[in-house]
Amino acid sequence: MPPKSIDFYFDYISPYAYFAWRNLTALAKQYDCPLYAHPVVFGKLLDKWGQLGPAEIPPKRKWLQQYCYRYAAINGFEYNPPKFHPFNPLSALRMSLKEVSGDDQHQVIDTIFAAGWSRGEDLGDLPTLISLVEERAIDGEHLSQQIARPNVKQLLVNETNMAIELGVFGVPSMIIDGLLFWGNDQMAHIELLLAGKDPLDSKQLDTPERPRAIDRRAFKNRGQD
Repeated sequence: MPPKSIDFYFDYISPYAYFAWRNLTALAKQYDCPLYAHPVVFGKLLDKWGQLGPAEIPPKRKWLQQYCYRYAAINGFEYNPPKFHPFNPLSALRMSLKEVSGDDQHQVIDTIFAAGWSRGEDLGDLPTLISLVEERAIDGEHLSQQIARPNVKQLLVNETNMAIELGVFGVPSMIIDGLLFWGNDQMAHIELLLAGKDPLDSKQLDTPERPRAIDRRAFKNRGQD
């Protein structure tokens, strides 16, 4: 049986995506499974599913900061978020397309993630991105020329639309054997699946959803009587 593959959907704007990437690369190597990276536009996912981003909810934004600093301390790496947040991630995402970065894709992703979320670099600034990848002996000027092309811009649109079609609603998301895992806290579950020890009975997923007893919008409209 061929090794399972991991499809990783991410946007640099999410610290959780950085945390997941740090673990996924090691898991993919440990279980000898291909890791396919798909840059997507998180904002488009939010628009599609009618959600707010974590940073758009003030108490959640405060909680996020607390969580991230604690997570990094527990896991032994530096957490220093990007110079500006939110930032425009489009240039970074386009650079990270397989069709643009080629065999250097994973190295480009490593570089941008670490520079933004551990070194506090400005990931919305194209000259900064060029400089960062050139530190790793990657031709940043060539990448910057590629991402200005209309067909490359469309590739990112296509990746995002394809993710939506697959049911991706947030980042990071990982799809393995048709199962979607969401969030950097899913690594233990992913490892169980990769090790052939997943306790999930797939038949349970075919069980019809329970009928709804109330609709939140209707409840809001009629008050709390």
